[in-house]
Amino acid sequence: MSADPVNIVCMKWGTLYGPEYVNKLYAMVARNMTRPFRFVCFTEDATGLRGEVTVRPLPPIAVDAPYEKTPWKKLALYNADLGDVTGTALFLDLDLIIIGSLDRFFDFPGDYCVIRNWTRPKDIVGNTSVFRFEIGAHTDILDAFHAQPTQHWVDEVRIEQTFLSRILHDQGKLTFWPDGWCASFKVHALPGGWKFPRLMLNWFRPSRVPEGASIVVFHGNPNPDDALVGRWPGAWYKRLLPARWIDDYWHER
Repeated sequence: MSADPVNIVCMKWGTLYGPEYVNKLYAMVARNMTRPFRFVCFTEDATGLRGEVTVRPLPPIAVDAPYEKTPWKKLALYNADLGDVTGTALFLDLDLIIIGSLDRFFDFPGDYCVIRNWTRPKDIVGNTSVFRFEIGAHTDILDAFHAQPTQHWVDEVRIEQTFLSRILHDQGKLTFWPDGWCASFKVHALPGGWKFPRLMLNWFRPSRVPEGASIVVFHGNPNPDDALVGRWPGAWYKRLLPARWIDDYWHER
């Protein structure tokens, strides 16, 4: 095993997620890595971030209004240069929970590794909550994005993960993590899932920790802080019991 630190990177912009999300993410990484790592947060506001977090400015990208603070901003990671952050990087969204080892995410082969999207299993589309890439190796993704106004891509593919999945698949560089490594809170932890009417089971049965997973992803709503107290923003039928097990993993210690 190499003694060189690996890169764990995240991004924080705007006010949707406070510094506690970054701090808890760092703590979860530290508890679930055996190899040395460097934890980097690209952000415009480092207020409240713990000292172990390496802070770097958000990489440049031209995202047109009104999409400046949407996940399209994540495409900035495909700049040719991210300053002193070089080599292989594992990107983690802020709104996820780490419940097992992350070492295997660096050992798994592939040019660009990403979650297979659970809500579109028949399509070749990744979920970019967790992906591994080589910094500077995918500048063509950012070039393609900048070649058209943001609205063009929103109209054509709607979200950034569909946009980049199409490019990487056409290049033969898209690899999905093995099933089960990354679990969806809504799909795998909730007893009734996320589709009506079966999701009404969530009113009466508690969520569970997905067995065998390393990461639980909270895509869309609810976020971890919502699920912890039994809150699911949205339609009246979207309810769940408090997911108390989240407290066992999602903390700054």
